[in-house]
Amino acid sequence: MTDHVQTSGRFGTAASSSAVQRNRVLRNTYWLLALSMVPTVLGAWVGLATGITAGLGGGLGLIVFLGGAFGFMFAIEKTKNSAAGVPVLLAFTFFMGLMLSRLLAMVLGFSNGASLIMTAFGGTAAIFFGMASLSSIIKRDLSSMGKFLFIGAIMLLVAGVANVFIQSSALMITLSVLAIGIFSAFILYDLKRVQDGEETNYITATLGVYLSLYNVFQSLLMLLGVFGGDRE
Repeated sequence: MTDHVQTSGRFGTAASSSAVQRNRVLRNTYWLLALSMVPTVLGAWVGLATGITAGLGGGLGLIVFLGGAFGFMFAIEKTKNSAAGVPVLLAFTFFMGLMLSRLLAMVLGFSNGASLIMTAFGGTAAIFFGMASLSSIIKRDLSSMGKFLFIGAIMLLVAGVANVFIQSSALMITLSVLAIGIFSAFILYDLKRVQDGEETNYITATLGVYLSLYNVFQSLLMLLGVFGGDRE
């Protein structure tokens, strides 16, 4: 009887410790995600103020973006368990903000450009809070979603690269709609993995959610620019 009580106590302590760890990872993920918005906005502002990305069109822009993004993601993976992990992630978000400045400049060329950007931001925030709420409500295991979402993201990337050269407006609109759906699901999937204890590194978790938010915002902004942009 005593052994049973001691064993139950150990299991209870382990479960409590695991829950505390999951909550800590989730809390750190949310804090770092909020912090990552600062260098993103700063990068976008630098890009708009200097026009440094204005000449990065077509194939050159694609090479710079993919090379920089994948280079930073490799560095984040290598440093995620060290003190350099957070600074490298924040440097990456600055770079992503810089790359976003070309799209922002195009949208700001509309008379209602600032309003479109705020609408896209509000829509992205609504999707994030909706997916975050769902992740805390849904009890079923969503790990099987991962492979389908990954395949969808790869197909989007390939089609997006192709459209840099094809320049099809219809394909761009289709890809933007699909991206909003796929990356919204990715937010749910990544946050649920943290809450289930499957992801224990908050830097990796933040990177995944950040990339999804970035793609949702960018896709919403493209659609708003196409359908709601007013020329002066």
